[in-house]
Amino acid sequence: MNIPIFVPHVGCPNDCAFCNQRSITGVTEAPAPESVGLIADEYLSGGRTGPHTIAFFGGSFTGIEPRLQRGYLAQAKKYLDSGRISGIRLSTRPDYIGPEQLDLLEEYGVTNIELGAQSMDDAVLAASGRGHDSAAVRRASALVRERGFTLGLQMMTGLPLDSPEKSMATAEEFIALGAEETRIYPTLVMENTRLADMYRAGAYSPQTLEEATELGARLYGKFRAAGVKVLRIGLSDSAELKGGCVAGPYHPAMGEAVVSRFVRGQLEKMVENGRLDIEAPKKYFSKILGLRRCNAEYFLGNGVGLTLTEGERPLVNGKYLLEF
Repeated sequence: MNIPIFVPHVGCPNDCAFCNQRSITGVTEAPAPESVGLIADEYLSGGRTGPHTIAFFGGSFTGIEPRLQRGYLAQAKKYLDSGRISGIRLSTRPDYIGPEQLDLLEEYGVTNIELGAQSMDDAVLAASGRGHDSAAVRRASALVRERGFTLGLQMMTGLPLDSPEKSMATAEEFIALGAEETRIYPTLVMENTRLADMYRAGAYSPQTLEEATELGARLYGKFRAAGVKVLRIGLSDSAELKGGCVAGPYHPAMGEAVVSRFVRGQLEKMVENGRLDIEAPKKYFSKILGLRRCNAEYFLGNGVGLTLTEGERPLVNGKYLLEF
């Protein structure tokens, strides 16, 4: 369970074509370091089960003025030292990682570092206004892993000049770089961004929801097979996100939609004689049936008989182990 502390645009040196932090996070100003404790106390007293991690999101944390970084981290470290949290997580730009930054993070017990890589294709990065190339991601990833931090690499699909093939190649390189965690964000066209101007001028075409869901399922399967934990698919839904989205594959439950599509793809391989007879623990029922029963409706609509009964382990047609 993350205890999120949003520090929008603090330390970020440029505006990427897709970025509108206010719409994405609903936060316009960075909190004072002293508020870290107030936010953590609220989460820890809310009955949420642990372990908990204080997580600094929304900006480029290691680009913040070092004194302010220390202020945030000192507050988080109190909770780490007392055992009330199990780790400290942050996200930052790959070109803002170096030995000095890592020295500071190590001093305050940071455990997880997520790099906003977005793509490993240099043309995509340039067209998106990222301000760094893929070599910066490789350098930063190596440094993070050498120091023993848990490496997370975040990616976006459907960026300018992107393609499904380029996104799959990005995932393959994330795996090769030793990422233990990832987040997958289909690109949304947000108001008051350069991407919105490009879209209205006909210079950019976003993914459809179907394209983003299908690609997300392929990426999810690839990461799972490699043992990379997928922390999130799609942005957290909010009124600000929905209201600020001009175009693109918006879905209020994108992660569930993608996982449903992944499960559907696994089940399609197991159809025998026009049937799917599935036995599984009850906790898997919702994943098998899909978001709003989309998988059940898909198979029934295609003439596939579907039965689902409770059992000790997931079996399909009496013989195939299906892992979720």
